[in-house]
Amino acid sequence: MATVPYLKKYYLEKVVPELIKSRGYKNIHQVPNLKKIVLNSAFKAEADKAHMAEVVKEITKLSGQKPIITKASKSVASFKVRAGMPLGCVVTLRGARMWEFYLRLTAVALPMIRDFRGVGNRLDGRGNYSLGISDHTIFPETQADGQQRANIGMDICIATSAHTDDEGRDLLRLLGMPFRRSSAATADAAAETAKA
Repeated sequence: MATVPYLKKYYLEKVVPELIKSRGYKNIHQVPNLKKIVLNSAFKAEADKAHMAEVVKEITKLSGQKPIITKASKSVASFKVRAGMPLGCVVTLRGARMWEFYLRLTAVALPMIRDFRGVGNRLDGRGNYSLGISDHTIFPETQADGQQRANIGMDICIATSAHTDDEGRDLLRLLGMPFRRSSAATADAAAETAKA
C-alpha cells in the first residue's frame, strides 16, 4: 500500500479545515487543491547535444520522471531556429511526485537562495502561480554526486483548482509558499517595532 505524501496529509488535516473556516466553503469539494506542477527549461538555439543531455538529466533528477523534449514548430531566421530543432524540455508532475516536489521547493530549495526575502505574490488571474529559478543547484539533489556543473534555469508553474487569485494565494500560503510581505505590511511591522 502506497504511503500518503506528508504534504498531502497536512493539506487534508490542516489546510482544508482552515480554508473552510476562513472562506466559508459549504462543501469540501469547493476547497481549492493542487492539480499539477509543470517544470520547463529551455535550451539555447546553438546548444550542443551534451548540454541538452545535461539539462534533461538534471530535470529528471529534480522531478523524478523523464521530461519531454519540446521542438520548434516552425523556423524563425532571426532567432536561428529551424523547424524541428529542440528548444527545451518540460515535465508535468501529478499525484505523490507533485506533493513531494512542492514540499522540497518551499521548505528546502527557496530558503537556500542567498538573501532570500520571499517570492512575489502575483498569480495569473485564475489561481495559478508561476515562478522562475535561475540556478537549479538550490535543490540538494543536484549536488548529491559532488560534481560542479553549469547553472540551469527553469520555470515552475503550479496549477490549482482555485477560481480566483485570492483563493489560490491562500492555498499556496497555507501549504508553505514563502510569499514576500507587501510593502504596506512591512511598513506596519516597522512601525510596531519602532513603538516597542
